[in-house]
Amino acid sequence: MSTARTRAVRLTRWGGPPVLTDVPRPVPTGEEVVVRVEAAGLCRSDLHVVDAAPGGLPYRLPFTLGHEIAGRVLERGPRAVGPAVGERVVVYGPWGCGRCANCRTGAENYCDRRPDLDRELTGTGAGLGRDGGMADTVLVPSGRLLVPVGDLDAVQAAPLTDAGLTAYHAVTGAGRPLADGASVVVLGVGGLGHLAVRILRATTTAQVLAVDVREEALVLAHACGAHFSTLLRPDTAQVLRARTGGAGAVTVLDFAGSRSSLELAVAVLRSGGELVVVGSGGGELTVRKPGALPPGTRISLPFWGTVTELERVVALAREGALHVAVEQFALSSAPEAFERLRAGAVRGRAVVVPD
Repeated sequence: MSTARTRAVRLTRWGGPPVLTDVPRPVPTGEEVVVRVEAAGLCRSDLHVVDAAPGGLPYRLPFTLGHEIAGRVLERGPRAVGPAVGERVVVYGPWGCGRCANCRTGAENYCDRRPDLDRELTGTGAGLGRDGGMADTVLVPSGRLLVPVGDLDAVQAAPLTDAGLTAYHAVTGAGRPLADGASVVVLGVGGLGHLAVRILRATTTAQVLAVDVREEALVLAHACGAHFSTLLRPDTAQVLRARTGGAGAVTVLDFAGSRSSLELAVAVLRSGGELVVVGSGGGELTVRKPGALPPGTRISLPFWGTVTELERVVALAREGALHVAVEQFALSSAPEAFERLRAGAVRGRAVVVPD
């Protein structure tokens, strides 16, 4: 049996803080693959996991955090499929059963057996109850969950697996065509929102209007190609409606999901428009007919994306159409990264690199 050790940022008690410790290096069996981690992204959902109350999530402690992972295949189990040893990859984070109708199409993010997996496997993905990639190495259940990235920089590649993939899934899953003249409002220009702006500019001809509570986020929005940006103020809804000729936005992508962002979303959405709620900021929306929502409103709650979509996101990045704004931290400084993220002080995406 292997006695090799690996460093890992582990959640050992609900409420945290995460702890950097040594654990046995994983040894793959069956279809499993070990990936040597080159970079791991950090996002607000990690804070939600750390801050959860005991019993609030169906996960057993301890486990290694980190669900945005880029690295190199280090070792394969005897029945492993997919990328070979030495190949550079990103890890598709939502791990489903691999057998249900959704999983067979690559949509493991919508695995039909997800509640069962929470009970049986005590987790449904990398860093979500199962050991993730904020470590020197990570054990991946199957090579089907790996997407090759070639020579793409690992620090750029890791955030593509959630921030890039979720933003892409939200943008391309919108029901209304985002053609010339269509106005799209992006609420929250953080780790996901800034990539949504880039994806909108790379894949559509829509007018992109961005909103945030931070001046530096608006600067980032413009750097990513937003046509217009504004701080959240009492008159923001009127300002945005004026930019749309009074009709309102065809699509609102809410990457905050807070009470104030949802109120603004409803106020600027046009009749027959679509509200895409990505953020988990604790806001609530009353759905009632008649009610505050414009007639014909469609609401979607996207979660991550599919393996095929991740391949497309990687392709966009390799073509130069998708660049992630990152702040880089050493693995040994992961606690500092968590605190900066909690304080809202990270510009773009925090990425941890083994040192």
